[in-house]
Amino acid sequence: MSADAAYAGRRFIDREEFLPFFRPDLGEEEIAAVTAVLRGGWLTYGARVREFGTACADYLETPRAEPVSSATAGLHLALEALDIGPGDEVILPSLTFVATLSAVLHRGAVPVLADIDPGTLCLDPVACARLVTSRTRAIMPVDMGGHPCAMADFRALAAEHDLKIVRDAAHSFGAREHGRRVGSGCDATVFSFYATKCITTGDGGLVTCDDPALADRVARLAFHGMDGNAWQRYGDKGRWYYEIVEPGWKHHLGDPAAALGLVQLARSDDFMARRTAVARLYNERLAGLPGVTLPPEQPHIAHAWHLYMLRVDPDVVPGGRDRVIADLTANNIGSSVHFIPLHHHPAFGELAAKFGGNLPETERYFRQAVSLPLFPAMTRAEAEDVATVVRASVEAALA
Repeated sequence: MSADAAYAGRRFIDREEFLPFFRPDLGEEEIAAVTAVLRGGWLTYGARVREFGTACADYLETPRAEPVSSATAGLHLALEALDIGPGDEVILPSLTFVATLSAVLHRGAVPVLADIDPGTLCLDPVACARLVTSRTRAIMPVDMGGHPCAMADFRALAAEHDLKIVRDAAHSFGAREHGRRVGSGCDATVFSFYATKCITTGDGGLVTCDDPALADRVARLAFHGMDGNAWQRYGDKGRWYYEIVEPGWKHHLGDPAAALGLVQLARSDDFMARRTAVARLYNERLAGLPGVTLPPEQPHIAHAWHLYMLRVDPDVVPGGRDRVIADLTANNIGSSVHFIPLHHHPAFGELAAKFGGNLPETERYFRQAVSLPLFPAMTRAEAEDVATVVRASVEAALA
């Protein structure tokens, strides 16, 4: 840790068993659903995937939802389906996982890093507007931690400059803004079903589109660019003949993962309620600590609470977040940091040189960030342990 390098952490509670940062909530129903698919013998894209896509579209109140192999694949497919490519500028935050940037780079497009809004930790629409040029083709806002981004502002900006919007909603499955679930209102919205996300298919993702033609192209590109019913060619009503309409990718989901996803989807609202309960407990126990900022939450949104992203100011609390992390570790509690900004990674030195000096809110947040354990199966006692250690750590640092 920068301010207190020798500090190894201090015990505050009697906790012997390690509490992981995340623990998946999987029960007998998930196991039975996947087992049924395995016994049926159809292991790749099939009926369960199509059923899962329809169920997700209904849940998210959006016209179309296409399951894919990952959110990373979904972001890439969305940009390709929108014909975003070489030379096109795409504005995105530096505070995001590398997948957001990778999708841009693998399309040959030009990433433009913008600062975050300190009130939401999402891409700042005002900062974004300042970076629009004649070469800008798209905006990629990110719902950070499960807090929906300011979509009305981005829609206005996109309309003014004829831009596309690909929303990285990897963290916000089930969240609402102004009463409506995240998943519509822009060109494409991409969700993640990775093991740690709001619901899981193991690995996997989802692309939602308001425009059926765009959804058709996403689905086609995800299946090698084959014509519509090519997946049926091995079934009892199949046909051997297929056509490649355009070059595509193998980015589709498989039936075992979709079967898992269908059970998880039915539990999504319960999962969200339980994550919200943990977040509320943290908010109550950690309120009023000097130098500590609780995660943002606005009245018009229903936070998905994928992450509980705390801020600990090292200018107020000696050792800052690094001290808190060390104390959590010493008390057998996992934690994380979301995220190391993109321009800090050695692979993206050009981005650091070009944008590093223009991201003050991103830098300020990163110096303070620590994510606490948060998952549906977390017990109240476990959450109390986390809050007790964080409060004790900060108070000890201030003593």
